[in-house]
Amino acid sequence: MKNEDTNKLETPFIDFTSDYGFKATFGNESDTRFLRRALQALIKSDIPIEKIEFIKTDFQALNLGSRSGVYDLACIDEAKNQFIVEMQANDYPHFIQRMKFYALHKFNIMVKKGKYIFDDLTPIYCIGILSNSIYTSHEYYSYGQLKSETGEVMDNLLTYITVELDKFHKPLNKITTDLEKLIFTMKNLQTYTEQPTTEVPAFWTEEWLQIAIEELDTRRFTAEEYEQHVITIVKNASVIQQDRIKILKARKEEREDNEIKAVIGFHGIAVSNENIAKALDIPIQKVVEIIENNRPKI
Repeated sequence: MKNEDTNKLETPFIDFTSDYGFKATFGNESDTRFLRRALQALIKSDIPIEKIEFIKTDFQALNLGSRSGVYDLACIDEAKNQFIVEMQANDYPHFIQRMKFYALHKFNIMVKKGKYIFDDLTPIYCIGILSNSIYTSHEYYSYGQLKSETGEVMDNLLTYITVELDKFHKPLNKITTDLEKLIFTMKNLQTYTEQPTTEVPAFWTEEWLQIAIEELDTRRFTAEEYEQHVITIVKNASVIQQDRIKILKARKEEREDNEIKAVIGFHGIAVSNENIAKALDIPIQKVVEIIENNRPKI
């Protein structure tokens, strides 16, 4: 049964980067053809991935002093390569630190299971897909490993891969690789409209992409499924707004804390209030207030 109301939508497709979109495509445990081809493209491997086993996404602390956590997706292929995939639709200033935390935790587990013998370790690919940009580089794809100053790879067990969808601007007629097809689809599917002038990418008929696209087509939803989807969108929008408020608040508190430290530091070496205000580009009244509020209590 199709929901007739979905035919009135400007676009019938769910955003790839939404929680539902990610779980219905990358997290589709009943059909892994899209996931396997997508992972192969993301790690730029010529070797097809024949089998994927999903593993639990939550992990417990290794000891009382360490942290627990949860991945968006974790899996392992037939060659024992391990994959951690994170999708981030919102701004996340310290995303790479989070990815390192996940990868190193997975590495520590492997070492611990091997009783600290390092000759039987398998590669870990930590993949982050972001809607927005986090690096200053103009490149939309980053493949990072530990290297020496001469560019020699020192360790190929931990690989960090980041895709920034916002930076991808390659025209449709120039797209050739699976990686480019994947990124174009993830970025543009939700803007597709059924208009006579709309150019449909020929590669969307490729089996692996067609599987994912069909999962995101709301015209296949029942009325109840579509209603639930709309409710989820509203809830997610509220969560996103709250997250943005938290980030802005944290940044504001960090700036204020740095201002206080700077004012006190300058004041401690007898810099005048006027010069402190000029150096920090803040009102002199604020300088005086900070100094007064941070005088040693007698």
